[in-house]
Amino acid sequence: MPFTLATWNINSVRLREPIVQKLLQEEGPDVLCLQECKSPVEKIPVEGFAALGYGHMIARGQKGYNGVAILSRLPIEDIGEQDFAGLGHARHVAGRLENGVVIHNFYVPAGGDVPDRDVNEKFGQKLDYLTDMRDWFHAEKPEKSILVGDLNIAPREDDVWDHKKLLKVVSHTPVEVEHLADTQEAGGWVDITRRDIPEGKLYSWWSYRARDWDAADKGRRLDHVWATPDIAGAGHSSRILRDARGWEKPSDHAPVFATFDL
Repeated sequence: MPFTLATWNINSVRLREPIVQKLLQEEGPDVLCLQECKSPVEKIPVEGFAALGYGHMIARGQKGYNGVAILSRLPIEDIGEQDFAGLGHARHVAGRLENGVVIHNFYVPAGGDVPDRDVNEKFGQKLDYLTDMRDWFHAEKPEKSILVGDLNIAPREDDVWDHKKLLKVVSHTPVEVEHLADTQEAGGWVDITRRDIPEGKLYSWWSYRARDWDAADKGRRLDHVWATPDIAGAGHSSRILRDARGWEKPSDHAPVFATFDL
């Protein structure tokens, strides 16, 4: 039975509850993974989501920062979280569907503005977070799993609007790209989005600083859908809902979709 999954950095689930509901109503993914919810779990507006058929939620939250949630029309079992780099942040939650598929929802630290861990603690935390992810996947090889979320790295040259200009900008620096590649390799993860859409510029984030984000189109692909090799072949129909970046009071990210026949 196929199911469609979407991942979206919502930048405050309470503030943007209307556009979450809009997405659920108009696109109807079976599973929606949210990041940067910026809310304690008990204050996530679950009633409105449940009224639309999303009666299952697992989440980790904290006041004002971070936070991850999985909304689902399908029953999903909470199977815990990891505190990578010992930050004490709500940045990961995992759930298991009834068909046995495990879904990991991640919000990797953004890393601040300066790509130098000696002068920017946040950049060091980002690299350490990815290193801990890598080591975890080496130690416990994932199977029948999907990893989604805002990984805060645009790895490919065509995942950013200008490769050369962004080489020294956090999210596209060589050291970050290398760390992400090591993490991906450790779990044998397949980038479903780029397997489905192998060529061309592809973005999921456009800065709020751009007055006309659509015309300027200075985007980055920071949001990802990966799957383990045993189920990667079942993934298809990847897309990024660019229009959502232009909705009323939008997130600076757009949702990324994929369907799995499992």
